[in-house]
Amino acid sequence: MNRFLITLGLLFASTALIAGNTNPGGLEPVPEPPELPDPLETGENIEPVVTIVHKDDAVIEEYRINGVFYMAKVTPAIGPSYYLIDNNGDGTLNSRRHELDNVIVPQWVLFRW
Repeated sequence: MNRFLITLGLLFASTALIAGNTNPGGLEPVPEPPELPDPLETGENIEPVVTIVHKDDAVIEEYRINGVFYMAKVTPAIGPSYYLIDNNGDGTLNSRRHELDNVIVPQWVLFRW
């Protein structure tokens, strides 16, 4: 009977110690979630508008979102395609002739809430 009481007392003491430690390991509190973005308005574009221009020596695909020109794909009659991309939004397009020239990490919005 003594063993049972000692075991029961140790069980209650360890439970009280665990319950009393509200911040185990010095963890930081969880930050608040960010503000939700404004909902889409009717007629607002969420996909780019692509304009294809055919010229004698090339085909140019111009990409715009909300009227802002951000990328062009140029496919010449002879040779591989290349891209002109506005990387930082300053209005200046940077050229990229092949996959090893100034590698740009692909960026997509996968989820938006």
